[in-house]
Amino acid sequence: MVFDFPQNENCQEVNDFYNKLFNEIPDLIFEFVIAPDNTYLFPLVSKSVNDFFELSSDHFFDSDKFLVYDRIFEADRLSFFQSLVNAKRNITRWDFEFRVLLPEKGLRWLKVSSKPELYPDGNIAFYGRISDVTDLKEQEIKLKISEERFKFALEASTAGVWDWDLTTNKVFYSSQSMKILEQESLDIFDNPERWDEIVHPDDLEKYYSEIHDHFENKIPFYENYHRVLTSSGKYKWILDRGKVIERDADGKPLRVIGTHTDISSQKEKELELIKTMELYSQQNSRLLNFSHIVSHNLNTQAGNIKSLLDIIDADDNLESNKEMLVHLRTVSNDLNETIANLTQLVLIQSNSNIPIKSLNLNLYLNKTLDLIKNLKNKNQVTIINEIPDGAFVDFNPAYLESVLLNFTTNAIKYSNPNKTIEIRYSFSLENGKKTLSISDNGLGIDLKKYGDSLFGMYKTFHKHEEARGLGLHITKNQIESMKGTVSVESEVGVGTTFKIVFNDSLND
Repeated sequence: MVFDFPQNENCQEVNDFYNKLFNEIPDLIFEFVIAPDNTYLFPLVSKSVNDFFELSSDHFFDSDKFLVYDRIFEADRLSFFQSLVNAKRNITRWDFEFRVLLPEKGLRWLKVSSKPELYPDGNIAFYGRISDVTDLKEQEIKLKISEERFKFALEASTAGVWDWDLTTNKVFYSSQSMKILEQESLDIFDNPERWDEIVHPDDLEKYYSEIHDHFENKIPFYENYHRVLTSSGKYKWILDRGKVIERDADGKPLRVIGTHTDISSQKEKELELIKTMELYSQQNSRLLNFSHIVSHNLNTQAGNIKSLLDIIDADDNLESNKEMLVHLRTVSNDLNETIANLTQLVLIQSNSNIPIKSLNLNLYLNKTLDLIKNLKNKNQVTIINEIPDGAFVDFNPAYLESVLLNFTTNAIKYSNPNKTIEIRYSFSLENGKKTLSISDNGLGIDLKKYGDSLFGMYKTFHKHEEARGLGLHITKNQIESMKGTVSVESEVGVGTTFKIVFNDSLND
């Protein structure tokens, strides 16, 4: 029956107190006794029974116990009964969650918590309470579903998840994240300082810089591409993203979560694409070099042939003509050699390996000086050759012809009209590399103004009718395609020195 205290004068105050107390307790408070013959008695049941089972206290008799049993959701009845039997048999606590299907409220989740006691007469009394845990259970189910969805998303995704607690300086890594990093034990990998050891040294500065910028709220989130050292001893590329999700009152980060994505295959394709583009760029550069050599070298030699033929036509002196024919033969031989070199270049345009030979520097310089004789008409040119005999460099023949011709013709083209032209060629060893210097006393170049664009395409620095802005650009490309370098020193009104460092040493 419903809980109540005896109504007598001595206990009235106590009775009123406990009635008020139990009326304020939202749970169903109960005592029921199971007799040895398995009959049920309900000495105590709080009035909230109507809220939990939508039954009045009049139903709580042994004969009506099945009314309560019928309120239990069908799928939970067997397990409910078994849990009660186990608690009765073993005299252990009875804690069980179950559902009831009520006429008005519908499906509700309840939890029974009770302690049994065995009496000498064989009766077993259960004292306890029943709580409505529907809201809590629904939240628990939603959380479980959410966790299962998240777990599925993680397992299906190629990204790993990490969670960095800055207050403890510990990092959690998902299984996929550990798989990406090729680490088996989290115990040796939960410290953020571990990244100092596995991030590629070339990537560390940018890695920490971008984390710091996000911590300082300079950027909305952290994102960085870097290489990490795996347990196999090899580096792999990962995309690392993160965001601060908790800060203290001063804005200091407390917790960061993020993802790891293995982008090694994409990065390999990207590097392959870059390599391909560089190859195309080199091929285009060689094509440009080739066209420049054709236009510059052949035009110069063709001009020399035409000039010699014009002299022969205009001069009836047999001895003079014989001398011109000798020069004509020299120019013709040089032209044949240049064409042979160009033909060889045409055959290897699709090949990244440009042929390199050991070339006598003085021999090619003398060929260059023979080619520029026509340019000496207006100015007296003094050539100072300080290149020692037997100086050889590893270079492509056609490129060396073009380089020497460009620097020499530029020295004459941009000479100071108030000075006798002087061109000096010297050869030395600098930092173990063979170095050729070509100096003139011409107009000079304002390097403060034009230094950054000196070797740019179509960049000119003097008002000269033949200036096209291609020569220095092409020459630099030719030298660098041979893995050499070129630098310049110049002063306006004093002159210019170009320094070519070859890719071979004097000991080669």
